[in-house]
Amino acid sequence: MDYATLAVEQHGAVRRISLARPEARNAQSQQMLDELDHALAAAADDDSVRVVVLAGQGAHFSAGHDLKEAQAKRADFTVEERWEYESLRYYGYCLRIWDFPKPTIAQVQGACVAGGFMIANMCDLVVCADDAYFSDPVGHTLAAAATEVLIHPWVMGLRKAKEMLFTGEKIGAEEALRIGMANRVVPVAELDAATLALAQRVAQAPPFGLKLLKRSLNRGADAQGFRTALAAHFDTHQLSHLTEEFRAVRERGLAQAIQRNKSGGAA
Repeated sequence: MDYATLAVEQHGAVRRISLARPEARNAQSQQMLDELDHALAAAADDDSVRVVVLAGQGAHFSAGHDLKEAQAKRADFTVEERWEYESLRYYGYCLRIWDFPKPTIAQVQGACVAGGFMIANMCDLVVCADDAYFSDPVGHTLAAAATEVLIHPWVMGLRKAKEMLFTGEKIGAEEALRIGMANRVVPVAELDAATLALAQRVAQAPPFGLKLLKRSLNRGADAQGFRTALAAHFDTHQLSHLTEEFRAVRERGLAQAIQRNKSGGAA
C-alpha cells in the first residue's frame, strides 16, 4: 500500500517504516498516525518481515504531535471527544508498538520530542545519531501533565525522568546512551547503515523464539506495574486539559506553543 505520510522499504527480512513529513519535522498528523498503525499491522502479518525499523525522513525523527492540526480541528473537543481521540491514536497506537510481536528498532536523528519521544521509546531498541536529542516540554509549553504515555521513568529511570519533565530540558544522544535509554550512538552519516546492520543481526535469530522472548521481557515490565502506571497517567493527562492553565494556553493558540518552546517540541 502507498502512504501519503510514510515511506516503506524492505531490506531482506527488515522493514523500515519512515515518517515522511520532513518539511514539518515529521509532526504527527492524524493521517500519519493512522497510516503508521496500518503499516505496522501489515508488517506484523507479513511472515517475510522479522524486524521493523521505525525512522524519520530528513533532519529530525519527529517534533511531536501536529499542534497546528490540533488547533484547527480539535481545540473545541468535548472531554468525551478528546478522550476517544487520544485513547485510540496516542495511547492505543503506542501500546500496539510496545506489544508488536516482532523486534522493533527506533532510528533517531535530530529532534525526538514529546509525541516523537513516545513512539521512539515504545520500540525495543533505540539507535541514535550523535545529533539526536530527546525532550518532553509540554509541562512548560502546554500546561499538560506530560505526554499521554508516561514511558519516561521506564526507559531512563525515575530521577532523570523527573528532571527532564520538570525542567523541559533536552537530553542529548550521549546522555541517552549513558543512562540506558539508547542502545547505540553513531555519526549522522552512518545512522541508516548502522541501524540496518543491527536490525539484520537481530533478524538472524529464529522468529518464534524472539516473539516468545519479547513477550516474556514485556511481561516482566507488566509485573512491575508498567501497564497499570501508563493507564493511570493517561487519566491524569486528560484531567490536565480541564485546568485553567491549559485553557489559557489553548486560547493563545496551541500552535504558538511550538514557537515558545526553544526545544521545538509539540504535544
